Amino acid sequence: MTHNPDMPDIEWRISPGLTPYDQSLAEMEARAAAVVAGEARELVWLLEHPPVYTAGTSADPVELVDPRFPVFQTGRGGKYTYHGPGQRTGYLVLDLNKRGRDVRHFVHTLEDWLIAALGRLGVNAFRAEGRVGIWTRDGGPEAKVGAIGVRVRRWVTLHGFAINVAPDLSHFGGIVPCGLAEFPVTSLFALNGVKSLETFDEALAFSFPAFLNDLDAVRQNEA
Repeated sequence: MTHNPDMPDIEWRISPGLTPYDQSLAEMEARAAAVVAGEARELVWLLEHPPVYTAGTSADPVELVDPRFPVFQTGRGGKYTYHGPGQRTGYLVLDLNKRGRDVRHFVHTLEDWLIAALGRLGVNAFRAEGRVGIWTRDGGPEAKVGAIGVRVRRWVTLHGFAINVAPDLSHFGGIVPCGLAEFPVTSLFALNGVKSLETFDEALAFSFPAFLNDLDAVRQNEA
């Protein structure tokens, strides 16, 4: 079982099995509204979805090449992406009112957190200028191992990230992932044989305190 970070103000939730996308979206939206109202704790929610394609606010219908799975319109930023079994999706409902109202800094620290977690598992990941997401050159050409798509409403974050642990990579063939046809997608399993979501969750949990410290640095600088 994954060790949960000691965070009295943040719920760290891991859902077993496959959570329907529309169900998780509704629950995330409700939780964000409750956080805005001061009626609920912040949330880090780790889960898996059945195979779906999701369209961000800048999605181009031309990039939906083969809609072999259900397609959901969503309010996050970005273009088309895929969610499915073997992929660790993380939804972050965090209150930037108390952590610093800087969306660019939030995305930057989120990238750093994921890069650090992947590094603990032996993957040399990095951010790429002008391209949102998590990238690697391990094992061959530059490829995308994780996607990021966020929304901020009343300074509370929604959506988050998806890291390819051991999904069926052929499922990405129904879309142009994130609008970047010239780059392949890869996974932890393809890179170094890691296929356990729990193993990745442990790396996330270990690196999470540093993520919070970096995120809160904006607020500390404002003080």
